[in-house]
Order: sequence, then structure tokens, then C-alpha cells
Amino acid sequence: MKLKGVFAPYFAVAIRFVFLLVIYALLRLGFYGVNASLFPHVDAGKLLVMFAGGVRFDIVALLYLNILYIVMQTIPGPFKSNKIYQKVAKWIFVVTNSIGIALNLIDFAYYPFTLKRTTGTVIDQFSNESNLIKLTFDFCLDYWYLIVLLALIVYGLIKSYKLIQIERTTKYSWKSFLIQLPLFLLTAFLFIGGVRGGWAHSTRPITLSNAGDYVETPEEMNIVLNTPFSILKTLKAVSLKPVHYYSETELEQLYNPIHVPQSDQPFAKKNVVVLILESFAKEHFGELNKDIQGGKYKGYTPFLDSLIRNAYTFTDTYANGRKSIDALPSVITGIPSIGEPFVLSIYSGNETTSLAKLLGKKGYETAFFHGAPNGSMGFSAYMKLAGIQHYFGKNEYNNDADFDGIWGIWDEPFLQFVANKINTFHQPFFASFFSLSSHHPFKVPEKYQGKFPKGPLPVQEPIGYTDNALREFFATASKMPWYKNTVFVICADHATVSYLPEYQTAAGGFQIPIIFYAPGDNLVGKADKLVQQIDIMPTILNYLHYDEPYFAFGSDAFKPGKDNFVLNNNSGSYNLYYKDYMMSYDGLKVTSFYDLKKDRLMKQDLLKQHPAVLDTMETKMKAFIQQYNNRMIENKLTYKK
Repeated sequence: MKLKGVFAPYFAVAIRFVFLLVIYALLRLGFYGVNASLFPHVDAGKLLVMFAGGVRFDIVALLYLNILYIVMQTIPGPFKSNKIYQKVAKWIFVVTNSIGIALNLIDFAYYPFTLKRTTGTVIDQFSNESNLIKLTFDFCLDYWYLIVLLALIVYGLIKSYKLIQIERTTKYSWKSFLIQLPLFLLTAFLFIGGVRGGWAHSTRPITLSNAGDYVETPEEMNIVLNTPFSILKTLKAVSLKPVHYYSETELEQLYNPIHVPQSDQPFAKKNVVVLILESFAKEHFGELNKDIQGGKYKGYTPFLDSLIRNAYTFTDTYANGRKSIDALPSVITGIPSIGEPFVLSIYSGNETTSLAKLLGKKGYETAFFHGAPNGSMGFSAYMKLAGIQHYFGKNEYNNDADFDGIWGIWDEPFLQFVANKINTFHQPFFASFFSLSSHHPFKVPEKYQGKFPKGPLPVQEPIGYTDNALREFFATASKMPWYKNTVFVICADHATVSYLPEYQTAAGGFQIPIIFYAPGDNLVGKADKLVQQIDIMPTILNYLHYDEPYFAFGSDAFKPGKDNFVLNNNSGSYNLYYKDYMMSYDGLKVTSFYDLKKDRLMKQDLLKQHPAVLDTMETKMKAFIQQYNNRMIENKLTYKK
């Protein structure tokens, strides 16, 4: 095939890119064929969906691998006609893509031993091997047929390259430059959208967990993914190290994430609705800050303040992370993010339990609501892995008249959609909603301009708007037949920028509301206790008298006593809270220690005082790290008999 004219280089790049996509599809088929016995529940229909979804990940991998080649072939200029230039471009294309093909082939053989695609941690894994050459030689001998297959594919790649010839011209005019410049800019635009997985404002660059959109179980994500993508996306990933501070017997006594039923009462089939509110830090609540400004602080959530007076909450409530993407695994799955968001980590494909899965086993209908475009933040993929049966986003809402122009559907109309959609579910059900209006750029609908107090922080006006949207949601829900048989959990995803000095501290920066509201029960009060997001799952399950063992890192907030601890991840180090104290730990040693009851503003470091308390807290910290690291590495995040 001979291509002529000013558009020829762009056509050539496009044709070669499509050819590479075909190769990657065949490699995916080969990967599945070799490892089919490890995917017993995958039928032809599911496989087709996985192959369609896999194209997204193949595009990303191929764009990264071919970035230099694409630039060389699409940048405008007369130098592209040079034979040496084109020969260099050809071999860059062949070598980089041969590496990508080889990496995919390695997992044909390697996957049965690891049960996951090879990731960037492979560099650390083999960095200390003194016999790496021998290991490589042995691998080639054992899997000689893969070497032969690689050679055949690379040979075909070289031959296919020669099939597309571009007629080069010795003349290069300004007209050619003016045509090719916008084509080059268009290529750059397409490249950015391709590697991010879309151009929408709310779209995060796709990562491993996005493969969950196309599968039923975490292990099936490995069919959707390709190995170059997995490696490129995890080159800077946090790789946890196994630790053995305590024996297994000691560890089980110190901290055990396996929850065994304590009640002999029958399981209560109550509905569960979890409302996760964007940036609703504890600072914004008047009812939760009676000790601020001599008791005169009003806050910005009048409705939620009124609801709290008829609900159950706690004195010290914390987020486990700082980002929205940290919140869902913490709240729904009982897994905090340590080092980096769990859904972006190399462990995101681990088998997990969740409120949705456990309640789904009891016949619950399960759903998640988020008014952003479907796929935003990777929520839809994660919710599928968490066992959610129905996902309702901007697509399902299907009315752009209520679009805020940036993030998604305004909270007020979307919450009415939530209430009415829930009303169609069979009872019992589990539903979760994630708000979005209290997000930068902190706008409210035009009809509400001037209605809510602006406050000293830009976020406080939209917080007032969402608080009012919740008032209307509860007004609608209270008239529905399922309302009295429902337990509502209200919490924030994370705290945000603070104005009050009480929240401008390492501890205050993580404080959020965690509220349990059961309109049909006598669940009212406030306990002097530490509670965190990962406690929500075991608290709800124990409240319902869940009658089977399950896995969760948190504890039951309603359990009497104060021997529990709370932790959060603070830029790679840990904050651990126990009774009245907060300890910071860098992974090796304690770096600071405060009495939060006596020193809320954290002005006096007591690192060299209270050694007995410090010793207890460090023991709890090490026990948590051992359970967390080892279970993540060994993929033991569920209860197994």
C-alpha cells in the first residue's frame, strides 16, 4: 500500500495503530486460552464484553509505548523525508512494540503463579536477585514456545511495516506546514484523551481498577487488562512489604479483622442507606461544635443539625483518607487507603467483601447513586467490584437541564431521583449516594443565589445548598413505605480546607461527621468515642445482627468501651488515635504524640511522656500494619472458613 500526499503520515500512523490493536486483541485471546481453567465462570458473552473493554486499556498502553514514534511521524517539517530519520522511526516502532508484546507473552506463563498481571513492582521484586541471568535463561528454556511465538509476531510486525509505504517528496511548502500543524495538534488532543480514557472534566486517568467496569469478579480484571498497561500504571505504585512483628497467635489477640457474630438475635432485614457528602467536614456543623465560640457557633448545616438531635453520633469522628477516592473503600468495604488510594493500588484487584456483597447474600437489592457522568472518579468500576447490582449516574438521570456544567447533576434534583428510584426497589435494600455539589468551583444553582450563608470559606455556601437538598430528600423519603424500616448513615468523604483554628491541625484536618439515623428505632444519643469511616460497615452489620463471620478492618462503633483505635494516612505516615491521644508514626518510629483532650490545638508534643500509653499505641499500630500489609500481599481480604 502506497500512501501519497500531505495526509499520508497520519494515515500510516492510524493504520499501524489499528494493526497493533488487533495484535493485542489476539494476545488477550491467547492469554485467556492458556489460562482458561483459572476463569471457570467466563462464558462467550462475558468474554466479548471483556474484549470490548480491553480496547480502552490497549489504547492507553500503545499510546504510551509509541509516543516517540507518533511524534516523529506527525510533527510537521521537511526532515521527515530523510531516509535515516524514517529508518530510525521504523526501528523505534519495532523495538518498543516488541517489548510490549513480550511483556504480554510473559504473563501467559507467569500468571498462574501470581494470579495477577505483572506490575511495576516486578523491578523491585527481582532487583536483588544475583542469578537474574540464569533465571531468565531458565525461563526461556522452559517456555521456549513463547520465544518462538514472540519471534513470529515481531517478524510479522516488521513485514507489516513495509506493506505501508509513504511517497516522500523533496519539496516541502508552507502550505504543507499549515495543513500538518493543525493535524499535529489534533493528534496531541486525541493522544491526551486516549491516555486519560476521555476528555471529560470529571474523568480521572484510567487505572487498573477501571477494568472492574467489564467484569463480575476481581480476578477477571486480568483478562481485560494488558501487561504493559499494568506495569506502566504501577511504576510508582506503593508496594507493601510483609512484616512479622508478632506471631499469628499474638496478632489475632492484638487485632483481628475477622468479625464473628456476638448476638443470638435473628438477622433484622432493615434497609440501609449510606449518604456520603462531598467535603462536609465536621467544622461546618453547629450541632457538632457546641464548644466553639462560647457555644454560639451556628455552622452551615441547619437541617443536618436538626437531624443529629434525633440520631446517634460520637464525639470524635474521622475520615481514613483525604480524597474522595479514599472514601468508598473505607465506607463500603471497610478497607482504608494506606500509602495511596486502594482503588489505584496494585492490590485493587484483590477479592474483597463489602456491605453490598454481604447484604446481597441476604436477598438485598443493592444500588449506588452518583450524579456525575458514568465512569467519573472510577466509581462505577469500583462499585461493580464491591457487588453493587445497580449503578445510577448522570446517564441514568438523563436530563441535562439539571447539569451543573462541570461535575454532574445538582444535588437537589438528583436526591429526589434517588428517593423515587429507591421507592421502586424491593425491600430490604442497600443504597448509597455520593453528593457532588459542594465541590470546587463552589457554585449553587442560580435560583439559590444569596439564599445560603457564604461564610469565610467558599465551600460553605454549597454545603448549605446540599444540606437543604437533604432536607427535601428526607421530606420525600419520609412519605414512602420503606422509610421507617431504614437505617441511614450520613458521613463525609473527607474534610477540606479549614477556617476555625480547632480544625487547622493534623487531627482536625481529618474530622468529619458520622451519623446513624433510624427513624423507626430509638437510636438517639452521642457517645464519647473514637469512630472512623471503616467502622461503618461492622457497625451496620452488627446493628442488623448479621449472623455470619466477615472481614473488615474497622470495629463496631456501638460496642461499649473505648479500647478501639482510629487511624488515617497522612502523606505516607500514619496518625493513630487511642482514647484521648494521637500518635504519628512514620512506618519505623513514633514521631509525635499529643493529648487531644487537653491540647486540642496540638501545641505541646508529649513524645517523651506517657511511655505506657505510647507503648500500647505503637503495639496497636504495628498489629494493624502487619494485618494490613500481609493480607493485602496475600490477597486475604475476605473471611474463609
